[in-house]
Amino acid sequence: MTQRHDLDGFLAGVAVDEGVLALRPDYRVGLLAVDGIHPAPSDARSGALLQEAEAFAGTATAGSPVDELPHIAAWRDAYRAFGAKPQRTRNSLEALTRRAASGLPRVNRLTDLYNAVSVLHQVPLGGEDLAQYAGPPRLVRAAGDEAFDTIADGDTVIEHPHAGEVVWRDDAGVTCRRWNWRQCARTRLTDGTGAAIFILDALAPMSDAALDTAVDVLAEALRGLGPDVRVARRRIGSR
Repeated sequence: MTQRHDLDGFLAGVAVDEGVLALRPDYRVGLLAVDGIHPAPSDARSGALLQEAEAFAGTATAGSPVDELPHIAAWRDAYRAFGAKPQRTRNSLEALTRRAASGLPRVNRLTDLYNAVSVLHQVPLGGEDLAQYAGPPRLVRAAGDEAFDTIADGDTVIEHPHAGEVVWRDDAGVTCRRWNWRQCARTRLTDGTGAAIFILDALAPMSDAALDTAVDVLAEALRGLGPDVRVARRRIGSR
């Protein structure tokens, strides 16, 4: 049995700063917290879902460049609004959709499932190890002195976001830079992760109903990762 967490209590502490909403009033976030996961390598089920996502991406991009797909284009605009260059730092949805043509990565069951849902529902979706958090996540405009731990040439290095950059952070530092670009090393999912939080970011033209559907699909997939899986959810914004 994996460790039990106060999932609802954890999600209740998640916050989005007013400075972020001033930048993009249409922003909403779907949150899923889960524990009781039985870690396992990629399998036939997760592989089939990735194949479905690869086929979807191929169809979606057959008549339109990736950067013109509606939700990807909206996120490119959001990046420009806080000074990032989307052609250099692509949001996670765009990066995955582009990669689908040559095959999405097979990592483990947990990562495979959320990557597939991200592409199939065209929503930036981050997954992180809940047990490694120091307090709940908050979405803020960075001061610029926050710590962000990442890996460079095999070594852990500490970087800092730009002042005004939109970042997810907890009490220990930045957990994801540029809204949904790159996650830190400390909270990344591993082959042993038994509890996780998933963050689904939405802007117009993605509707509340489409965001909720993506959360529903991910929640159902996660429940298949063990007999003791528990899932809690929350949405911030709209409705």
